[in-house]
Amino acid sequence: MELRQLRYFVKTAETLNFSEAARQLYITQSTLSQQIRQLEEELGVELFQRDSHSVSLTESGVHLLPNAKRTLQDAEDCFTQIRDLGQILTGELNIGVTYSFTHIVSEAAKTFIRKYPGVKLNIISRNMEVLLDLLKHREVDFVLCFKPSSIDSEIESHVLFEDRLCAIMRKDHPLADHESISMEDLMNQRIALPGKTTQARNAFNLNFPDAESRLNVQVEINSVNFLIDLVRTANMITVLSESVLDFAEEADKLKAIPLNAPDTVLEGCVHTLKKVYRKRSADAFMRILCESDAVAERARNWLK
Repeated sequence: MELRQLRYFVKTAETLNFSEAARQLYITQSTLSQQIRQLEEELGVELFQRDSHSVSLTESGVHLLPNAKRTLQDAEDCFTQIRDLGQILTGELNIGVTYSFTHIVSEAAKTFIRKYPGVKLNIISRNMEVLLDLLKHREVDFVLCFKPSSIDSEIESHVLFEDRLCAIMRKDHPLADHESISMEDLMNQRIALPGKTTQARNAFNLNFPDAESRLNVQVEINSVNFLIDLVRTANMITVLSESVLDFAEEADKLKAIPLNAPDTVLEGCVHTLKKVYRKRSADAFMRILCESDAVAERARNWLK
């Protein structure tokens, strides 16, 4: 049994299509079929049920799949560890970043690629739910996002800074002179909310569980830039972390007012998998991130 054969098997099991698997593996379909047959002969079982219309996993194939994935990941970890022992930072680093964290990461990313040109940096921007799932499947090395209200037992969170949930509005809005904003204040206002998959929205819903039925929510979108634009140009109110004003366009015309609610603290975190090897390049990036002005400034702002 060869690692190459296991890799071919996993890709075919994921696509359930020999021609598509061959395309993604950059090999011919005949080569793929031959390698799968050799693997089946060595194991003495059929791994795929094939007919003229479809491909499916047999019981043996279903049993092999998680073990094959684990074996391939162990092999990759072994290679990474041996390479890292030489303190040669090469390879790829895959980082998951939520939309609210893209500007926080940019400073660290520029420093990292200047210091470690041998590492290819892949930054994937998605919502928190998708990114944490990618982390569990080891498709990213770590995730930068706010700490979710509940987190998987396989994941650990390292707090970088604390932020708070605020109502964001223009400085000329009628509510802009308030010291805090209550649910009653938001009623009869034109509201734009972040999408349901964002942590800002999750935190808002936890503090105000009946908000959607009581508020005039005109827009929901998973885009910080678009929400800020609606605040600036349409004089609407949105609910986001206070730190978004650090990079918002024409931020001097906007104001963040704390919500009058019991739990509006948002923890900006690095999320990693427990009990797995962490690349030296990941450690290097996280050190740079912790020392960056973007993170340090947010920590100082909260302490004030």
